[in-house]
Amino acid sequence: MLDLTVGQIRRAADGWHAVLRIGGVEHRVWSNEPPAIGAHYTAELPFDGDFEKRAYAARRLWRATNGRTAGPAFRDLSKQRRERLSEAMRALDAQTTGSTYRAIAETLFGKKRIPDRAWKTHDLRNRTVRLVQTGLALVRGGYRQILRRGRTGK
Repeated sequence: MLDLTVGQIRRAADGWHAVLRIGGVEHRVWSNEPPAIGAHYTAELPFDGDFEKRAYAARRLWRATNGRTAGPAFRDLSKQRRERLSEAMRALDAQTTGSTYRAIAETLFGKKRIPDRAWKTHDLRNRTVRLVQTGLALVRGGYRQILRRGRTGK
């Protein structure tokens, strides 16, 4: 059942944005014209780097509007990926507030795992540095890559 309440359609500089809630699933739709009840719509899918995601989303919307289950979201993040992204943001937050890599590693991995000697070449130091770099890349716009396969978006 379509549940379209006030506030789910917004006009923006680039057109109209709507959030349709169908069968408990949110579908985000953009149109260059104001939506009209009873109108027939088509999906325009450019053959670009996001084609696969757009086609999948269009199919989920079509299924939902035809009374079928929408199916799973496009590439749900694995538990391991969610944890790594969370660690990356925590590491970046700590680094931004002045914490050293050693202090960040102690917080993330436990003080007992951090050696007194050989810290500069230790595996957890390298991992901590990579987590901070990942967090920084996410903040600089890399969050858009989360749902893309690999680093190239392919």
